[in-house]
Amino acid sequence: MSVLPSRFIYLCLHFLVLYFQLQESQQTSADFRFYIENHTRNPDDLSRKQVRIYQLYSRTTGKHVQILGKKVNANGDDGGKYALLVVETETFGSHIRIKGKESEHYICMNEKGKIVGRPDGRKQECVFVEEFLENNYTALVSAKYKGWYLGFNRKGRPKKGSRTTQRQQEVHFMKRQPKGRPDPLEEFRFTTVTKRTRRARRLKPNPKRN
Repeated sequence: MSVLPSRFIYLCLHFLVLYFQLQESQQTSADFRFYIENHTRNPDDLSRKQVRIYQLYSRTTGKHVQILGKKVNANGDDGGKYALLVVETETFGSHIRIKGKESEHYICMNEKGKIVGRPDGRKQECVFVEEFLENNYTALVSAKYKGWYLGFNRKGRPKKGSRTTQRQQEVHFMKRQPKGRPDPLEEFRFTTVTKRTRRARRLKPNPKRN
């Protein structure tokens, strides 16, 4: 008769330990999600940032996004000084800030969906989220105003965010290296070694030898 109570107590203790472990894991995951959400909404100065410089090629105009101070358009020439963009990427996710290298103004979207350039890019209105599309283009949606995209019409003028969707060509961009700058993948290209190149290397004189 004494065996049954001992087994019952053992099972109760076992389930109790499993219960506390489950509660602890749920609390840890909830705290981590809370940290991620708050970090992306309010990134601090201690966050690690990745800074890149490139151009944004507009699919509609065939030219590049340029920041002329408070005005932003998609009529920039390849290699133009106002078309050089400094893109700051936050630690978590694909949240970016886009600043003109020459004008030092950030691309921002106000509450009316209007695209403007501002010298201070710390507000949430100046943060965009990269969305990579199947056609090798990239769309930039506002981090504050959900569903509102950065876009330009055929004349290069900014479109209101409320009138944009991801499927529109006006919001499709392609990252390009500035004109005259080498492809960053160029240094990783290898030369195929053949019998002819090996022979040329053997016959090449060594300048160190007299």
